[in-house]
Amino acid sequence: MTDNTDPHTPHIRRRTVLLGTGATAAALTVGAVSAKDAVTAEGAETDRTAPVAAAAVCTLTKELTEGPYYLDGALVRADLTEDKPGVPLELVLTVVDDATCAPLNEALVELWHCDALGEYSGFVGNNGHQEPDNGTFLRGGILTGSDGVARISTIYPGWYRGRCVHIHVKVHTDVTLTSDGSFSGGEELHTGQLFIDEAITTAVARVSPYSTNTVPRTTLAQDGIYGNGGAAAGLMTVTGSAAAGYTGSLTLGVDQG
Repeated sequence: MTDNTDPHTPHIRRRTVLLGTGATAAALTVGAVSAKDAVTAEGAETDRTAPVAAAAVCTLTKELTEGPYYLDGALVRADLTEDKPGVPLELVLTVVDDATCAPLNEALVELWHCDALGEYSGFVGNNGHQEPDNGTFLRGGILTGSDGVARISTIYPGWYRGRCVHIHVKVHTDVTLTSDGSFSGGEELHTGQLFIDEAITTAVARVSPYSTNTVPRTTLAQDGIYGNGGAAAGLMTVTGSAAAGYTGSLTLGVDQG
């Protein structure tokens, strides 16, 4: 299927996945965050209840497009930052089997996203900003532990023309770690995107270097890819502040069949 919001023709995988959210009554008791622990960018308490590392709720939803900026050969590492300026973002992503909700050990969670100016490594200049490009910044992945959790450090992503703020994610199993710090082989079980509440992005957009991004920002409500996946499509629970940094959490259920 072609998504008209992207100037490229994305490859959409049809495998169904399970994403933990607070938007359904299909409860699976594997841990939760209380509403008083969820804060906005300004530090105010909210009344939202949503998943953390292990979600209380699982919702069946579609995968989302890989997009045009994927590169093979991502490094296996827990910190993707490479000194890129931006608001710190710690991600706590839990991978579970969709049939049992049992955590997957040694699944590789791979991420890639743009920097504060909306530029992807390997494609710098596509969003109108010139900067050094080593082809690796803000890309990489890490193996989950026995609890199914992958913890990855990065920065809050910026935005580029026609898309809301998002982070791309793939989940692989049975990979082989290679001597150059990357991985090979295995099976790709999930391709999707992670999203963040619009109020938080609005706060981040006010601070440098995000405030120097010259491209108009597309909101969640305006984004066709997020909307096509439904309101529960990868929306993370995010706590913290623009001053101190954020932590984003989500449970990804994958089909191993």
